[in-house]
Amino acid sequence: MMQRYSSFEEIDERLRILRLQKEIHVEGLKYNLHRAKSDLYPKRLMGGLGFSLQQMVLTYSIQRLSRLFRKQERPNQIH
Repeated sequence: MMQRYSSFEEIDERLRILRLQKEIHVEGLKYNLHRAKSDLYPKRLMGGLGFSLQQMVLTYSIQRLSRLFRKQERPNQIH
């Protein structure tokens, strides 16, 4: 629905409001872009990768140790 204006002052006020809304949206986009860039920064990515790598190494080590202990227990059992 089209809005009807009764004076140029109303038009000017509406245009000012629209310009301010546009500026707010542009600043929001700039902020989100900056945040996305910082999230994709190599140091930050490596930090997450390092944690995942630590988890994988720890899981692998625990599995190997449990197999080793199971193999050591078997010779002592009587058949």
